[in-house]
Amino acid sequence: MCHFAILDPNKIRINKRDIIVDMDFLLGTEILEERTSPINGKIKVVKSLGFGTYIQVNNLTQSGGVIEDIWRSTLRTINKQLPTINNCLILGLGGGTAAKLVRKFWPEAKITGVDIDPIMVELGTRHLGLGNSKVKTIIGDAYQYSLKHKAKSEKFDLVLVDLYIGYKFPRRFETQNYIHLVRNILSRSGIAVFNRLYYGEKRPEAMKFGKKLEKVFSKVEYFYPEANVMFICYNKD
Repeated sequence: MCHFAILDPNKIRINKRDIIVDMDFLLGTEILEERTSPINGKIKVVKSLGFGTYIQVNNLTQSGGVIEDIWRSTLRTINKQLPTINNCLILGLGGGTAAKLVRKFWPEAKITGVDIDPIMVELGTRHLGLGNSKVKTIIGDAYQYSLKHKAKSEKFDLVLVDLYIGYKFPRRFETQNYIHLVRNILSRSGIAVFNRLYYGEKRPEAMKFGKKLEKVFSKVEYFYPEANVMFICYNKD
């Protein structure tokens, strides 16, 4: 799940046909749905005149909206280097923004998406068109999925790693062991993309993680869309 922070301004509440709807008249936004997840906490689906429909966790956009621009620019760059892929794995499927763009750039690719939060996937299906991306969706833990897939012969040409829960990137996904797991499930000429937030105190954390990636992959490129850094990692020896 990709992320970009947008603070909510003051809102007023109106009663519309017995449904309480949050409206932000300055930005023209409407809260379409609110859910509480045991994993992500409070989740909101927002519709905005400027950003379209997007999903937020603690006011951090995780799918849709500006996130689509972040992934579009990243995947467009990769598409120039990797015009054909057979299998794509998305670890942290979220609402399906990355999957939608993978389908656009590589129409024939087989896409598998893993996410631990079924509510996030449900909201993406209902509001962001996730069901139209033809994704094999697995509700489960990305670490366990990667571990089990390590021994399988099937490899992925493109792996997208976006495993934030709100503003936090779980520590176990930063370990050398997990980075090696991701490399092991890549095809020989495959590319892995790790998304990290890149602002304020997140910058040194991201750069430290980049150094870990450089110890595992043969080549790591740093790509900077919006307030994120995307580490584009190559599996070639």
